[in-house]
Amino acid sequence: MYVKNRMTANPYCISKDTSISTALDMMAEGNFHRLPVVEGKRLLGLVTEGLISEHTPSKATSLSIYELNYLLSKTKVDSIMIKNVITIGPDALLEEAAVLMRKHNVGCLVVLENNEVVGIITHNDIFDAFVDLLGYYEAGYRYVIQVTEDKPGILKDVAECFFDQKASITNLAVYHYPGIVDIVIRARDAEPGAMKSVLKSRGFNVVSVTQKE
Repeated sequence: MYVKNRMTANPYCISKDTSISTALDMMAEGNFHRLPVVEGKRLLGLVTEGLISEHTPSKATSLSIYELNYLLSKTKVDSIMIKNVITIGPDALLEEAAVLMRKHNVGCLVVLENNEVVGIITHNDIFDAFVDLLGYYEAGYRYVIQVTEDKPGILKDVAECFFDQKASITNLAVYHYPGIVDIVIRARDAEPGAMKSVLKSRGFNVVSVTQKE
């Protein structure tokens, strides 16, 4: 799965001369939390709700709400924006995006192609992709099969069990633990009791079978 499959394409962008109050209004109206700052389509920086909060006087100051609004309307985003923005390309793998976010402790990456902003991808996009990858919202049954010997051909042997029952495998994930491997398969079009019996008859340890309506 690639970044381009999960990013928000053609995101709202602002110029460096945009006021902070205007940026806040745009985020509130569009229900998003970050805005790339551009010149044309060339990336200059990034403004986030959190960054604005850090640069907004607290309630403990003597500023009135009118004075605060005036200050925000006169202050340009280029005075507070993040200039060293972490970026990624649209053809990068999704796991590369996840690693970059973790490495730099950031909640989003601006997506650049030919040095132009073409998208933005956030940690929520990564979470959603993970959930979809595991097929959480897919109808059918979730089988957890535990094996202690991870050998070549093990997935083929498991898949043949489902094939024999004319089951359609919609999602598959493999988790490695010390000495144990969990194979998690979501499938439909097979009676779960019969499917479990076939797996056990082939020597597989079926840890659980759960249904998703």
